[in-house]
Amino acid sequence: MKDPIPKDLFDILACPICRADLRYSKDKKDLVCVKCGKKYPIQEGIPVLLPPEDLKKKK
Repeated sequence: MKDPIPKDLFDILACPICRADLRYSKDKKDLVCVKCGKKYPIQEGIPVLLPPEDLKKKK
């Protein structure tokens, strides 16, 4: 499966909570922090890097 985010953008992304690196989930539908384990969805190729509590407020 092709990566949903271009490599040059993916390389500069970091967790907005702890600033650690991110990795793709197994299905490549989310980004997961390697340090704190928070998950961030990828919607139409765009990473949604809002802290999880902010995501709940938007729904």
